[in-house]
Amino acid sequence: MQPTLRSGFVALVGRSNVGKSTLVNRLVGEKVSIACDKPQTTRNRILGVVHRPGAQLVLVDLPGVHRSKSRLGEGMNALVRDTLEGIETCCLVVDVAAPAPREEDRRAARLVARCDCPRVLVGNKSDLVSEEVATERVGVYAAQGDFVDTVLVSAETGQGLDRWLECMVQRMPEGPPYFPEDAVTDQPEQFLVSELVREQALMHLREEVPHAVAVVIETWQTRPNGMIYIAATLYVERESQKGIVIGAHGSMLSAIGRAARAEVERRLGSQVYLEVRVKVKEGWRDRPGSLQTLGYR
Repeated sequence: MQPTLRSGFVALVGRSNVGKSTLVNRLVGEKVSIACDKPQTTRNRILGVVHRPGAQLVLVDLPGVHRSKSRLGEGMNALVRDTLEGIETCCLVVDVAAPAPREEDRRAARLVARCDCPRVLVGNKSDLVSEEVATERVGVYAAQGDFVDTVLVSAETGQGLDRWLECMVQRMPEGPPYFPEDAVTDQPEQFLVSELVREQALMHLREEVPHAVAVVIETWQTRPNGMIYIAATLYVERESQKGIVIGAHGSMLSAIGRAARAEVERRLGSQVYLEVRVKVKEGWRDRPGSLQTLGYR
């Protein structure tokens, strides 16, 4: 007789920079979703698979809910809305280190309120404030929604994560696993590598430029000596942005490439030769054809 297994999908919804991706990575045990302090870092639906005795949770890391200013932003918000159908549990993730809810927090709360499934309120970054302050701030959200549970957690320290996991497992139906025991995500390696390159671009660049960056893997070859050769193209929207990405004498592009190569080698467990180029695709964030070419809806 097969042991009883609980399995299902858990959506993480919230505005940008509340720590959804960091929470997913912490629970999965490795980086499956890039994390950065720039808004709208997550652009796609990222699945992180958590294996526990008697349970398999599929965490769905979604783009931050925001006021869209482009077709890309509209697509990201639509992706959040569409993903919430057929989910076993929906978690509204909020930042209890922030003194008050923002308009994007209220937008996210309204989306979660429309979910036809159990809803859990997750107050992240509780390590940055006292327990009294964290409880008071998460209570503001709890009073505005119908939540089956409220938990305070910290993606950085791991505080409260066991209780949150237990809460989610209890609400999963019995059923077969969705992924093999060694799976941590559904994303192919080439997508993960493109995201690692984009993460370093986000971390190195300033102001508006990071939002105009997309990355495509053009070449992936394993050489006879075992080294993996990867050619990545970093797309921006204007010639002026290309100059910023390249930097004086190529210094910025070299810094992005070096940092990205280290992350990629850590991910693949192999020596990598990473070549990063920069090209301009005018106004790609507002052009449906360009969005599709670059892997966005």
